[in-house]
Amino acid sequence: MKTEPFVVGDRRVWGVGELSRYLKGLLAGDAVLREVWVRGEISNLRRPVSGHLYFTLKDKEAALRAVLFRQHAPAFLPEDGLSVLARGYVSLYERDGVYQLYVEELEPAGLGATHLALQQLKAKLEGEGLFDPARKRPLPLRPRRAGIVTSLTGAALRDIVSVARRRDPGVNLVVASVLVQGDEAPVSIVRALTALGRHPGVEVVVVGRGGGSVEELWAFNDERVVRAVAACPVPVVAAVGHQTDFTLTDFVADLRAATPSAAAEILFPDRRELLARVNNLSARATAAQGRVLERVRMRLEYLAGRPLFAQPERWLYDRQETVDDLARKLGAAFRQRTQGAAKDLEVLCGKLDSLSPLAVMGRGYAICRRLPEGRVVRRAEDVTPGDVVLVDLFRGAFRGRVEEAWVPSAAGGEKKGTEAGG
Repeated sequence: MKTEPFVVGDRRVWGVGELSRYLKGLLAGDAVLREVWVRGEISNLRRPVSGHLYFTLKDKEAALRAVLFRQHAPAFLPEDGLSVLARGYVSLYERDGVYQLYVEELEPAGLGATHLALQQLKAKLEGEGLFDPARKRPLPLRPRRAGIVTSLTGAALRDIVSVARRRDPGVNLVVASVLVQGDEAPVSIVRALTALGRHPGVEVVVVGRGGGSVEELWAFNDERVVRAVAACPVPVVAAVGHQTDFTLTDFVADLRAATPSAAAEILFPDRRELLARVNNLSARATAAQGRVLERVRMRLEYLAGRPLFAQPERWLYDRQETVDDLARKLGAAFRQRTQGAAKDLEVLCGKLDSLSPLAVMGRGYAICRRLPEGRVVRRAEDVTPGDVVLVDLFRGAFRGRVEEAWVPSAAGGEKKGTEAGG
């Protein structure tokens, strides 16, 4: 619709909205601006909950506002400072009165979007520790049952089965057929990994395919596949493509094999080689045992020639003589010690006897005790006439009654006590 300005006198006056719509129409009618490629560096990037992206494209000379709606989201994650190529159309955002680029396609400048997305995903998973060598598990020495995740019609399966049957015919292989390329491949691989991880008896899983282009191997770079490998309860061997091909699955797997055939060579030891090793070890053990026995035999012969073993009675005679000599010395020392102790005991007994009250009493002394308490009478004033006393003698004792008591006077004379009975 054609917009006409208001006429005020001899002047033409435009409304802001009218002028904006007019300019927007001019931009839309320009053939160059309807589809244009712009190169610049992303800055002021905003990601609202709507999923749309708002940012500024800038270079040394100018800046251009840009918007990218979520239905046009690229495979990689745009970020500030990234140099990009943007394809879209230029139009006017009427509310703010500014022109901006409506981006419909975005790719890194000088680096493919797919490659950038891969590098960003790799950095993310590495930051989570999924590629840490410390989390890698050892493979079983000789698995009895192994799972294989690959295409049922691919050369990879034939190579793995052929090598396994040749090296270890007794191994049991459980195959989970999957899509190995295309949009549906990641879901198929994840489902197979989950199923084999729960399959009874499966000790290890090989996941992979034969060689191909980057696009054909891309399913093994999918984040879902990488996380499924990391979550598998048994060790996983990655065998994707050829020796020069690398995918994120190779980094997260417990072991990366250059090819599917190489994976089988690593995983399934050659039964003939194992038997040869066992036989070799058995021969070495037998030889070592023979050497040990020979050393023991020589040692026994040497010991048998020693005097102790050749004439043991002579050794016993020598030791018996030593024992007899020690016994004589011990007897003499014992007698000397007991004689000295007897003399010491005699002296002590004499001293003890001289201090014994019985010896004193033998010389005519006695011990007088007041009855009934039995207290020893040491002074005449301790008793009074009529008290009953017990007198202990050197031989025997007698009981009596006090009739008189003489107490020494202060002047040194004697004072006669009262007689008992008045």
